Amino acid sequence: MKLHYGWAMVAIGALMTCVAVGAMFSLAVFLEPMTRDTGWSRAAVSSAMTLNFLAMGIAGFGWGALSDRFGPRRVVLVGSVLLGLGLALASRATSQTAFLLIYGLIVGVAAGSFFAPMFAAVMPWFERHRSLAVSLVSVGIGVAPMTLSPFAAWLVSHTDWRTAQLSIALLVWALLIPAALFVRQAPPTVASDAGPVDAPAGGPALGVGDALRSPQFIVLALTYFACCAAHSGPIFHTISYAIFCGVPAMAAVTVYSVEGLAGLGGRLALGLLADRYGVKQVLIAGLAIQAFAAGAFVFAARLGEFYAVAAVFGFAYGGVMPLYAVLAREYFGQRILGTILGAATMVSSLGMALGPLGGGWIFDRFGGYAWLYIGSFVLGLGAVAIAFAFPPISRPALARQPA
Repeated sequence: MKLHYGWAMVAIGALMTCVAVGAMFSLAVFLEPMTRDTGWSRAAVSSAMTLNFLAMGIAGFGWGALSDRFGPRRVVLVGSVLLGLGLALASRATSQTAFLLIYGLIVGVAAGSFFAPMFAAVMPWFERHRSLAVSLVSVGIGVAPMTLSPFAAWLVSHTDWRTAQLSIALLVWALLIPAALFVRQAPPTVASDAGPVDAPAGGPALGVGDALRSPQFIVLALTYFACCAAHSGPIFHTISYAIFCGVPAMAAVTVYSVEGLAGLGGRLALGLLADRYGVKQVLIAGLAIQAFAAGAFVFAARLGEFYAVAAVFGFAYGGVMPLYAVLAREYFGQRILGTILGAATMVSSLGMALGPLGGGWIFDRFGGYAWLYIGSFVLGLGAVAIAFAFPPISRPALARQPA
């Protein structure tokens, strides 16, 4: 039962992250037709995604704490209903302010309900290959650009953006609500064998306050922040950048799909490597690759060049993102994991919020995106520097695990 339903939980988590991220990032596909139809500036529409990330991060802390207390099933079920509702209401918004508040707040709050609860719910099912399991849950994030983004582009090419967004809202309800009903917590016998005790060194269990003030969490949160600040702008604006460079709109969307496909490989490769060589070392290497790939977008102008850079960039950022959850589990154990992941996600969302708004402002101010990618390169190197400060992971608790 442990092996069978553990992998079922991985599949459910992957579906949820795919639909949630795909629905949220459909705004990147709608950016061009929305600004053309409404007359709103790119910075104004992009700021909805910035608000989205902020709301997702703050709400993620609360969702994680609720998941620790009430279990993940209730949390993701409520989040599924709320996500579809937010998208449906945003599709009907008639003013810029209404759209920003609905999309930014409701969709953002709802999206925050999936990541920390599902990562925390999956890890207790696994004694071995925990990094791989979490990476596979996040595979949905990489699949989203190859599924929902092309679907959104197809919808908006056959109808207006409002109808397309409403269609995605209905799809969210159809897929996520049934999936949420199958979410289960690991049985106590599985969870008790699944990893380190709540105090990584085998001492008294840490409280939430002590954990959030610890050097482990501070470094984790700051690295996560800088990492997300480095890749959020390129993720959100590369479609528009490719169109700006003369790439046809439908072809530009495929650049995003290449990132997603490469991200699948990154999640599998870095997850396996982290299980074998350690999470910290693999994370630092992935962050370095991400930084240089983000900067390389400055030199892309043709579709083939966009594909090449997007493949490396997607491999790197896709591979590193699940590793933060594994580090949190190894530092703090399972008991308060949802809260810790929610808090880390809240800090990282501040970084994610910088890219969409900053990229829109840069384009409106300078008439291009070069400074966005240069800034992403610098922030990426900052993430690498911070990651070197991760404290060693204590191993006594791990040594007591069954073989």
